[in-house]
Amino acid sequence: MSESGIELKLEDGMRIAHWFISDFSLAGSCIVAGSIRRLKKIVHDVDIVLTSDMVSNRMRGQMMDCPAVEIKKWGEKLAAITYRHSPIDLYFSTPATFYTLLLIRTGSTKNNIRLASIAKRRGWKLHASGDGEFNENGERIAGDSEQSIYEALAVPWQELWEQG
Repeated sequence: MSESGIELKLEDGMRIAHWFISDFSLAGSCIVAGSIRRLKKIVHDVDIVLTSDMVSNRMRGQMMDCPAVEIKKWGEKLAAITYRHSPIDLYFSTPATFYTLLLIRTGSTKNNIRLASIAKRRGWKLHASGDGEFNENGERIAGDSEQSIYEALAVPWQELWEQG
C-alpha cells in the first residue's frame, strides 16, 4: 500500500482525473501522468502535469471554494490536494519543461533511474525538474518531447505500459 493508504482501481483513478479536469476546466492544458498513464491496474493517486498558464490565483481560489477539495500544499512547481477523498498531485510546467516533466512524472521510478543513469554515464544530466536533458557542456540537447530524451540517450522508445 502507498504512503497515502489509498488504492484505486485504474478505472476509478481515471474517473477521478476526468472529474477533476472537467470541474476545473483544465482540458487541453494538462495530461494525466503517473500510474494512470502507464495503465497500472491499481493506482494510489492521480498525477497531473499542467501548463503554467493554467496555474492562477483564480484556479487556486476555485479549488479553495470547492467543498470536494482540500489543499494540502501549494507551491510554485507543485500542489498536493485531496479531491473527492483521493490524493492528486499537480505539477506545474512551462512550455519548455512540459514534456520532460511529463516523462518524469509518468515514471516509473525504476525507468527514471535507468534513464538518469544512462545520462550520467555519458556525463549528461536528465533534470527531474523538467528542465530537459543537458550534455557535458551544459547545453540542452533534449526535452521538447518525451521521445527526444530516449533518442538522445540512444535508448529505444518504450510504450507507457512498458515503462514499469
